[in-house]
Amino acid sequence: MSDVEDYTGRTGRNETREEQMDRNWAELLQELRVLQTGVQILAGFLLTLPFQSRFEELDDFQVTLYLVNVVIAALTTAFILLPVSVHRRLFRKRLKETLVSSADFITKIALAGIGLLSAGTAALVFDVTAGRSAGLTAGGVLLAVLVVLLVYVPLHLNRRAMAGR
Repeated sequence: MSDVEDYTGRTGRNETREEQMDRNWAELLQELRVLQTGVQILAGFLLTLPFQSRFEELDDFQVTLYLVNVVIAALTTAFILLPVSVHRRLFRKRLKETLVSSADFITKIALAGIGLLSAGTAALVFDVTAGRSAGLTAGGVLLAVLVVLLVYVPLHLNRRAMAGR
């Protein structure tokens, strides 16, 4: 849930639990729309590469890295679509809380997928254009930065918010 709840389970908003779940679901859907755009851009870029004449010059490592990135893009897309599928299965069964909590978990997996896809794509581009060392360095540095931004920063902000209560 996106709001910090107090010990009574209230969020400080004047809303019922059902209204809160509806709002949380709408917020998750908006986040998934943003994620989907990023994955579509990276996946679209990857899917055009085999049709470039220079693609035939890739070595085995580069081809493997390319294929791993394609698999990560496909799996991340599936995770982004999964909450919609779950919603279709749970629709009108009064399981919104289950839907929201599972979609929250699934969205975190999708974020990890986008992080891996971004780092993998950068590694491939740098490897092809500037060499293996540059590719491994770029991929590793970007992965480290993404871990800080996508994992450490939210955890740090949560700890600070909890300490300030």
